Amino acid sequence: MQTKNKYTVGIDEAGRGPLAGPVSVGVVLVLADFDWDLIPGVGDSKQVSQRNREVIFKRAQELQKAGQLHYKVVMVSAKIIDKKGIVFAINSAMKTALDLILHSSSLCEKSSRSRLVLDEIMVKLDGSLRAPAEFLFQETILKGDSKEKVIGLASIMAKVTRDRYMVKVSREVKYAVYDFAQHKGYGTTVHRQAIAKNGLSTLHRANYCKNITIIV
Repeated sequence: MQTKNKYTVGIDEAGRGPLAGPVSVGVVLVLADFDWDLIPGVGDSKQVSQRNREVIFKRAQELQKAGQLHYKVVMVSAKIIDKKGIVFAINSAMKTALDLILHSSSLCEKSSRSRLVLDEIMVKLDGSLRAPAEFLFQETILKGDSKEKVIGLASIMAKVTRDRYMVKVSREVKYAVYDFAQHKGYGTTVHRQAIAKNGLSTLHRANYCKNITIIV
């Protein structure tokens, strides 16, 4: 018989499909009775405007500093995605983020343990994601980022972190021709044309770009 869970964890990823850049996995942990009025506007990151995503991201940072929620975002590079595959990359990022959450010093101080107890946690994941088997209570929810706020917040944290990274690297001279700040590595016409003209950079997922003819 399932015990009443003390914590809820939401998990989602951003950047599964782009031609370039890392995949990003967000994990958010809150108390089961967390007051979502503290962070209004949470939902599917694809349905929330960029401006509002930034507002929500900053609010989550404030709440983490106040000890009212905890989040981690882990990214895995294009190189690993090419070598090991996107499923491996996502699962690896998820495991790392969950380990970081479970060993959060502030949480452990409150619980007087070295890590949180797994049977106190209900994990909710978006789409086809699955948490490691040791998480006894978990639920994968189709379109969960629009149905469960904890998953929606995880998706926003993952997307904002990844978008900021792509904007940052776009300022480097060696990546300037790709304009990553505009499309964040997704396969837009402009991006595909840039690849055809300039070839692949170290940020590109070569396995995702096989159908693009390089002009030499």
